Amino acid sequence: MDKLIEKLSSYNIFNYLLPGVIFAALGNRFTSYQLLFDNIFIGIFVYYFYGLIISRIGSLLLEPFLKWIHLVKFSPYPDFLEASKTDPKIELLSETNNMYRTMASLFFCLLSLRGYESLENSYPNISNISFTATILMLMVLFILSYRKQSAYIRSRIIQVNKKVKIMNTLQNKE
Repeated sequence: MDKLIEKLSSYNIFNYLLPGVIFAALGNRFTSYQLLFDNIFIGIFVYYFYGLIISRIGSLLLEPFLKWIHLVKFSPYPDFLEASKTDPKIELLSETNNMYRTMASLFFCLLSLRGYESLENSYPNISNISFTATILMLMVLFILSYRKQSAYIRSRIIQVNKKVKIMNTLQNKE
């Protein structure tokens, strides 16, 4: 167990595990749902998964919404990549920035859980379709996450290839 925890990066801890544990603890405390696990080994994986979902909701729903209402503004990704090479602290700042977004998403998810609980209390039959709806929503969430991550990878590849072409052109001129 200790070796597993040692392998987690600070990004994984602060953007997945910590929000997942907080979600489980607060959700357990303020709703009727049992979100905590007695088995720590299973709990760590489930809390990590909760946090992963919370992080993806922050990335795919909250972030675009905040951009749309002009509360946040990002630099173009290629500019971010170039600036990160010059100033390594930008990576740390970006990680912290993502943690804040994930924490905001955490509280949105807790409010949503509480709202769902109220809805379920008013309409008990809703739980019959909620499992299927949850699985479908998670599937869409992770498909969109895959798409976004693939776009970041593609953008990085394009940047590297541009740099390689420039380097090759400069070498050929010599």
